[in-house]
Amino acid sequence: MILALAAGLALVAALPANAASPTPALSESAHAQVATTIASAAASVAPPSEATAPHDSIATMLGAGVSRELAVWRAGHLSNVSYALHLDVTSRDSAIGRVTVDFTRRGSHDVILDFRGKRLTGVSIGGQDVSAGVSYNGAHVHIPAALLKDGRSSVTLSFVADIGAAGASIIRYTDPADNEDYLYTLLVPADGNQLFPCFDQPDLKARLSLSLVMPSSWKAVSNGALATTDVAGERTTVTFEPTKPVSTYLMAFAAGPWARIESSGGSRAMSMYVRRSRAAEVESDSLFALNAKALNWLEKWFDSPYPFGKYDFVLAPAFPFGGMEHPGAVFYSEDRFIFREQPTQPQRISRAATIYHEVAHMWFGDLVTMRWFDDLWLKEGFATYMAAKTQEALDPGTNPWQSFWIRNKPAAYAVDVTEGTTAVWQQLANLDQAKSNYGPIVYNKAPGILKQLEYLVGEQDFQRGVRAFLAEHSMGNADWGELLQAIGKASGRSLEDWGANYLLRRGMPVLEPSMVVSSGGARFSVSQLPARESVSGAGNWPMRVEIALGAADGTASLQSLELEGAAATLPLQAGAKAPAFAFVNANDRAYALAMLDDRTRDWLVEGGLPRVKDEFLRAMLWGALWDEVRAARISPLTWTNVALAYLPHESDEQLVSSMLGHLSHAVSVYLDDTSRNEVEPRLREVLRAGLDNPRSSYGIRRAYLSAHIRTARSPSALAAVDSLLDADSVAGDALRAPTRWALVNRLVETGAPRWQTRLRAERSRDSTSDGVRRAFIAGAARADAAVKQEYFDRYLRDSTLNEDWATASLGAFNSTEQSELTLPYLTRALDALPYIQRNRRIFFLGAWLDAFIGGQTSPAAFDAVQAWLNAQPGLPLDLRRKVQQAADELERTILIRDAYPESR
Repeated sequence: MILALAAGLALVAALPANAASPTPALSESAHAQVATTIASAAASVAPPSEATAPHDSIATMLGAGVSRELAVWRAGHLSNVSYALHLDVTSRDSAIGRVTVDFTRRGSHDVILDFRGKRLTGVSIGGQDVSAGVSYNGAHVHIPAALLKDGRSSVTLSFVADIGAAGASIIRYTDPADNEDYLYTLLVPADGNQLFPCFDQPDLKARLSLSLVMPSSWKAVSNGALATTDVAGERTTVTFEPTKPVSTYLMAFAAGPWARIESSGGSRAMSMYVRRSRAAEVESDSLFALNAKALNWLEKWFDSPYPFGKYDFVLAPAFPFGGMEHPGAVFYSEDRFIFREQPTQPQRISRAATIYHEVAHMWFGDLVTMRWFDDLWLKEGFATYMAAKTQEALDPGTNPWQSFWIRNKPAAYAVDVTEGTTAVWQQLANLDQAKSNYGPIVYNKAPGILKQLEYLVGEQDFQRGVRAFLAEHSMGNADWGELLQAIGKASGRSLEDWGANYLLRRGMPVLEPSMVVSSGGARFSVSQLPARESVSGAGNWPMRVEIALGAADGTASLQSLELEGAAATLPLQAGAKAPAFAFVNANDRAYALAMLDDRTRDWLVEGGLPRVKDEFLRAMLWGALWDEVRAARISPLTWTNVALAYLPHESDEQLVSSMLGHLSHAVSVYLDDTSRNEVEPRLREVLRAGLDNPRSSYGIRRAYLSAHIRTARSPSALAAVDSLLDADSVAGDALRAPTRWALVNRLVETGAPRWQTRLRAERSRDSTSDGVRRAFIAGAARADAAVKQEYFDRYLRDSTLNEDWATASLGAFNSTEQSELTLPYLTRALDALPYIQRNRRIFFLGAWLDAFIGGQTSPAAFDAVQAWLNAQPGLPLDLRRKVQQAADELERTILIRDAYPESR
């Protein structure tokens, strides 16, 4: 992989001699940083030589996890892998399994399989038990070369794997409605070897033949099409057709008493699996249509047919992610796909975006897979970006690129400006560390830089390069260098510096504009600098931006500018009237934090913003004003008053929802009690008017309702929240369970007078599975030391606690209103990080840190975090950076309050 990666950095040599290369050169320090990164990576993964492999390095290869050294060595000596996997899942807590692993071996070397399941019970070759000659250390099965045939070999291993509510590769969910069990696997990023012995690395793709023994009342779905069903009394054995070559993390099955719903009509036949108690609630026609339309459109855009035959999907209960892209059997989160009350536009867009993302994975991730999880962005970033392009094509009326900006850029920037940010390509020595690579840099920054790349090279050349990349590596593996090589070849320009800056370099650029107006005219210039030079070093990012120059009436013209250095000046027409406002990243072309010049900031604050005609530009200007608050350039009190004055005039549902989220944070976190009391009357007036406005869309009224609930603190505000529980309808719709629980949660966490009565009543009213989950969340919000202790203990010790429930309750546990009560748990939560990393799913660690650190606002809490970091000199770098990322908002809160005393 490293050879290919290094070749990617040198791709300029493969381009025509006259290829254009307008991007700025890296500074010497940036070149040195990149060279050091690559040299370090190369040294860490260089495969052992034939003379020493594998015996001299066998000890390191047999260590915990899957080391890069082992993966590179295996990829060089093994090929044509297939698994014939048989599982008996009739026992509630364990799966009894057998797998026959076939492979071609190059050379006479030992073979190492990965397995950390419950126990290994036997190994046979050619029908002969060879267990005595095989070693197993709880992580790997070591088979000496003497037991194997040269060339094609076959090994059969018997084993037992766990089935559990959490911490197992087979998740069991028990439906409170009918006490039925549902099973589904979740093997990403490296839990395939927790389920069965395998070569658990993405670049050893294999064909999977699966058979399952299960109760006769159950149905099952897997990657391959159903081949046979054999019923014998109370047990059924189902077998599935062999798959195309796929990576182990993409292998999957679900089994249980599912309701199976088949698509009716349309261009594609597909089936959906949902638990029986919720089948009547599913918008099946909408879900089938969204999946089918995405498949059809992406086939045309990629110029590549859907590669995996049949396409089914499962609505998995208590699923810890939005979705998972198993080819042929996509899993979606039931909770995010079945609405218990009328959904808002952002909710529907989010559901569609999840579908488009997972469908895009069929090509980026499944058809072509990264060689190693350091290139995780290659699948996740592309899937998110292609989801936005799919939304643009299929749902143009939803302001797709504004939606893309709202959902991705703030999340990416919030991490990328921190001391703990990472590069997009994150060096990974062992798959045990792969969980740390998941987060906003991969999911939110990566699609953001792809948008800049497409703008830089042009849409047609970008598409031609992507198509060439997919065609060249179909059913195989690739890395980021090969992607850039394909796009660079298609566009005829070097992408060496682009890749070095956007993929290998930590941190991000900040664009600082300047507008100087004099009697002789106006001069507008832009400079770029790193958000943190201590993180990114010196040097500039190659960048092309679109600048909006606006008149006082809110109209704006656009000009493109390619930054070829640290600063550039935009030519303005001589004698032309000076712009009333300007914005340096119109249409969100660049990946950069775009600040405001003084003239524009003043114009916006003084009332110019409502006049901006373009909805997307208006939204981005609102975002820039919020960034000015976070940079301590505008008082949060000033921003709050501007927002309250303007909000009643805004009618864009996505923008209103985003603004109200910022408003809630400003009032609840950045303002002190004195400032909060100052704005309280106007705040309640605006929120209540927005909630009750019959001329507004339902989604806007719901956004006001959510803000009304989140910001309620005073006795009168809490009484108003309490009274809504007695209403028949709120925000133009009947009052249903999800909103009722939001109301109850706020009463519980603030200790409102009737919280106990309201909580008991809601538990009795809503006995559904979702109601039981929400009651658990509400319990975590209780301001009671014994309750906090009970929940914290369960987070770390209760193996029956579903991870989705735990994740959903972390925010309630760490309510900012209870920060003094939860502060003693902060250090304990940090101490638990190694356990969390080992035993929880990929997003849990980030949620854990964001909740326990994000629930604090005091200097004492920040000091506690810093003291903990200082006392952990041996803390793995990935965990240290995760803590630094989460602590940034706490530090920022303190700095904002210090900068504006009225907010303290």
